[in-house]
Amino acid sequence: MELTPELILQAYANGVFPMAESRDDDSLFWVDPRDRGILPLDGFHISRSLARLIRQDRYRVTLNRDFIGVMEGCADREETWINATIFDLYCELHDMGFGHSVELWDEDRLVGGTYGLALGTAFFGESMFSRVPSASKIVLAYLVARLRLTGFTLFDTQFLTEHLASLGGIEISRAEYRVRLRKALETRADLTVLPAPLTPELVLSECRR
Repeated sequence: MELTPELILQAYANGVFPMAESRDDDSLFWVDPRDRGILPLDGFHISRSLARLIRQDRYRVTLNRDFIGVMEGCADREETWINATIFDLYCELHDMGFGHSVELWDEDRLVGGTYGLALGTAFFGESMFSRVPSASKIVLAYLVARLRLTGFTLFDTQFLTEHLASLGGIEISRAEYRVRLRKALETRADLTVLPAPLTPELVLSECRR
């Protein structure tokens, strides 16, 4: 079966996603976790230190400014499931308007980011990276605020890591996930259209609701 962007979207709509064993493995396999990680959009945890960092407004946060750079940052580690096939497919999905990235900049240097796919009112987070302390936390706070403000209802993280759990991530069963996914696909949302500029104050306000 030829892997195409359309097939990837169909897979996500049915609760599965692709991975590779390593960057050097040309083949992909489908993953359908028994326990699914999600980040409840009304349950994001902001510590005092993270809130202080966001208020300082030291970094610039952008959307879809450097999708390729974010994917490269996420793959820049000893072991990664992002191979050339996945890289190319998700860049195509970005060009089609389904793939999105959030970037964190220190002046002109990309120091953190995350990327994923949006379908209906579901956002499927793929990976994230940090080159400065707490970069991924800041990025996730901005992404959660953006998803809330634009009408998203489901933030899928695929798996639950200790890092995500510290930010409010939880695990739900495969059956419950599919119920939530079906509901999220009934309507559409556009995370690129905000009702107001995403200031540090608005991010903190949205994440604490």
